[in-house]
Amino acid sequence: MNISEKLVADFAANDVGFITTVPCKQLAGVIDAVEAHPAIRHVPANKEDEGMGLCAGAFMGGTRSAIIMQNTAIGVTINTLVTLIQYYRMPLPMLISYRGELREPVACQAEMAVHTKALLAQLNIPTYHFHKTSDADEFDAILKYTFMCNKPVAILTDASFWKGYGE
Repeated sequence: MNISEKLVADFAANDVGFITTVPCKQLAGVIDAVEAHPAIRHVPANKEDEGMGLCAGAFMGGTRSAIIMQNTAIGVTINTLVTLIQYYRMPLPMLISYRGELREPVACQAEMAVHTKALLAQLNIPTYHFHKTSDADEFDAILKYTFMCNKPVAILTDASFWKGYGE
């Protein structure tokens, strides 16, 4: 089982039945694994805040949900995170590619990396940062924590975790 399949298996083991994704080269393997999993309904979203709305709808319908997205969209999602997800105390695991750090090939990604953790801290969103493959051993416990406390939780995954950008 590769790391993408392990993360998706942990989602399924924690009864996550709905996952929305926004395209990202770094997350392509995990998005493919979500699409292939028979117990998870995958609905791609055009934008991250639209995806959070889909997750909220799934949650209100009784299905645990998650979103897979890039950190560059954190700025776009702040209103949705605060006025929908946090206000209504919805658990939402956010598996986020942390673009803009070491080994980043796209210069404009570096600017959002500077602000990502500070924005998540300002919103009081628990944040975990996966640098190496073994960090994924905590993923199951993070999902259990997310659903226990009814909060959005950010799991940042950087290029070192994903072994680069396919170079």
